[in-house]
Amino acid sequence: MRTIDFIKENGLLKSGDRVLCAVSGGADSMCMLHFLHSNAGCLGIEVCAASFDHRLRGEQSKKDCEFVADWCGKAGIAVTTGAADVQKYAGENGLCTEEAARQLRYSFLESAAKELDCNVIATAHNADDNAETMLLNLTRGSGLKGLCGIPPRRGNIIRPMLGATRAQIEAYLAEHGIPHVEDSTNASDDYTRNVLRHHVMPVLRGINPAFSEAAARTARLLSEDEEYLGAQAERVYRENYKDAALSIETLSALPKPVAMRVLRLICGRSLTASHAEAVYALCDGSGQGFADIPGMRVERDGGNLYFGVGHKIFDARALIPGEEVVIKESGLSVKTEIIENCREVFKSFNIFDFKYDSICGSISLTPRAAGDKIKLYRRGCTKSLKALFAEKKMSRRERELTPVIRDGKGVIAVYGFGIAERSAAQPGDTVIRVRINKI
Repeated sequence: MRTIDFIKENGLLKSGDRVLCAVSGGADSMCMLHFLHSNAGCLGIEVCAASFDHRLRGEQSKKDCEFVADWCGKAGIAVTTGAADVQKYAGENGLCTEEAARQLRYSFLESAAKELDCNVIATAHNADDNAETMLLNLTRGSGLKGLCGIPPRRGNIIRPMLGATRAQIEAYLAEHGIPHVEDSTNASDDYTRNVLRHHVMPVLRGINPAFSEAAARTARLLSEDEEYLGAQAERVYRENYKDAALSIETLSALPKPVAMRVLRLICGRSLTASHAEAVYALCDGSGQGFADIPGMRVERDGGNLYFGVGHKIFDARALIPGEEVVIKESGLSVKTEIIENCREVFKSFNIFDFKYDSICGSISLTPRAAGDKIKLYRRGCTKSLKALFAEKKMSRRERELTPVIRDGKGVIAVYGFGIAERSAAQPGDTVIRVRINKI
């Protein structure tokens, strides 16, 4: 595929774009820089360049940056350079050298793009890089997404050379007489990618000389499958994941590839296969259960999966007449007032009229507590809140988010259940009215 066709078919550039080329001085990036600069007119773009010294090869890497700056100066291309100590950064942040270099490089490129007023960043990954990435992900046991290889675009970062092989790039450089530098680390087998490049890729090309092109076709087909499955998962996530909860029935009804993608949308892309399986396995059980994954506990309760670190229980709040309290966690607002000689007394599930003289000390609104009991008005018996909640088949989350009103002696009302017999007011009494409404 011609590079110009690859750019157009993937919609990588549009007229008016100002493109920052990430240029190391090597064959791939020099080819990309020359190609985009030479075709800037027909593409309707402007081209700038940026070169970053990782300080991993001493004077050599410094000279590579100088080579890029010098070539750009002669070609009339705006260029900026930068440098950072990758080894030091890796040690300070507990990263491998490759990841540290990647983070610092992309951070520099984003800053350089702002400096040169560029809206697009172009990197020189090619078809061989893509094939190597697919193989690398295969060795790691990657799923479908990893086998899709390097995407032509990710955000404002594009890879216009992804359709060209390394052999085609070298032929282009020779044809146009474009100089480039060689990174001495490319000859070493110290990096896993180099092992694949030096020892595995030649074997595969022996089987199929066009292996990189074949891998690219496979990546495109797999990307279409990944895009479809991802879209299905997005729809389910958007329509069904509410208040950190997802119905087990909904998740179980999905094809497993879609269900696992829904879990990754909720838990984050870093969710490992083993952790995703542990969460998915919760669908097969009954009653309460949980799975701990990095940074999160997922709990099965009442037909739902709840995603979060435990349950978010609200803090106890004093109920002061004339003031309103909002319990965001439960989605409720609570208003308290004093009414003298009250003519109409409520004994409902959300409006409680307490006889003023029956209250011991102050009243407050709290979550349930172990051992809580209440003798509900006209129920004739004392029951634990645990038993009341069980009778109503409430989930653990519902139980812990149900407001309980108490005074100095204990529970005097439970939202959704009623008022305690000892504190129920009668017409003509001075009452403390507590009204709980959904927000």
